[in-house]
Amino acid sequence: MASIPLLISSPHPCSYLDREHAQSVFVHPFVKMDTAIYSQLMAQGFRRSGDEVYRPQCAQCSQCVPVRLPVAQFKPNRQQKRCLQKNSETTVIIKPAVFEQAHYDLYLRYQKQRHAEGSMANTGPDEYIKFLGCSWCDTRFVEFFCAGELAAVAVVDCLDNALSAVYTFFDPKFSGYSLGVYAVLWQIDYAQKQDLDWLYLGFWIAECRKMNYKNQYQPLQGLIAQQWSFLETQP
Repeated sequence: MASIPLLISSPHPCSYLDREHAQSVFVHPFVKMDTAIYSQLMAQGFRRSGDEVYRPQCAQCSQCVPVRLPVAQFKPNRQQKRCLQKNSETTVIIKPAVFEQAHYDLYLRYQKQRHAEGSMANTGPDEYIKFLGCSWCDTRFVEFFCAGELAAVAVVDCLDNALSAVYTFFDPKFSGYSLGVYAVLWQIDYAQKQDLDWLYLGFWIAECRKMNYKNQYQPLQGLIAQQWSFLETQP
C-alpha cells in the first residue's frame, strides 16, 4: 500500500479515561478511500467514524488496543450460549446503510436511556447518518426484531476478509435480551458463513468498563507495537 498522508488532532479530554488527554491521527480527507484500502488500514489499527478514518495516537497513553476475533476459532461461553437461546426467535433483516426514521427514533431512545449526559443524546438526523453511515464503505444496517418489534440495529462494515462492528443500539425495553451481546454473536456467525477471517471489535481498554467487555469474546487478538498477538485477558 502506498504511503498515505495523515493529520494529527490537538490534545483533548479523553472520552474513556478520566484525567487523560487523547490525540488521534486521521487519514487526510483528500485520500480517495475504498473498501480495499480501508481493509488494509483496519489491519494497521485504524477505524472509521462516518467517512473519517483514524486511530489513537496519544503521547502518554497506549491503553486503546485495536482488537479482532479470528472467527473460525470462536467458541461461545456459557453466558453467550444463554444469550443465543434467549434470542432463538429473534429475526434479522440486513439493509443498506441509509436513513430510516424508525432507526433514528430507536437511536435516540437508546442514547437518552444509556448516554443521557452525552452529546449524542440530542443528535439530529443529519449528524446521526453522518456518524454511522459512510459514502465509500460497504456498510449494512442489520435489524433485529423481538416479538415482531424492531429491537436493535447493528452497524456493520463489510471488508475484504473481515467484518467490522461499528456500533449497536437497541430499545431499552428489550434490555433483557442482551442484544448488544447477541449482535456480536450474530456478526461472528455471519462472518463464519461468509468464510471471512476476522471480526474487528474496535478498541479494547482494560480500565474502561464500557470498553473492556470485549475480552468476553475469545480468542481475542490485539495490535500492540504494530504486531497482532493473542491477548492474555481474563473474561
